Amino acid sequence: MERKVAVFRREHFNAAHRLNNPGWDDATNSKVFGKCNLPHYHGHNYELIVKLTGVPDPETGYVMDMKVLSDLVREKVIEKFDHRNLNLDTAEFKDLNPTAENIAIVIYDILRPAIDSKFDLKVTLYETPRNFVEYPA
Repeated sequence: MERKVAVFRREHFNAAHRLNNPGWDDATNSKVFGKCNLPHYHGHNYELIVKLTGVPDPETGYVMDMKVLSDLVREKVIEKFDHRNLNLDTAEFKDLNPTAENIAIVIYDILRPAIDSKFDLKVTLYETPRNFVEYPA
């Protein structure tokens, strides 16, 4: 029986966004998204947790070297999104509403090809200390 272990890496980034459906009128957007639809955007201090599950390597004892994982997350995600307006500054959200749910999916899709498929990957994104999402669920 394989003895799988989960390892977690926490990272942080700050980003602005506006939740808006361009197919809706202003009143509908305001009703559905409230303050998150303000026309001049708003920001969050996002906390990102990347979880990898796998069997520890018999030579190192690591599931994955956490320094390698940290560098990967910083290069692929943090440098791309930190101190950015997600709606205006990123290709990923040009035509995708940057909800916490969609941000988590995008981060997963960025990281998945860069992480060996022998590892299960889960992304948890805290938009506020009380609001967070996980992908995959």
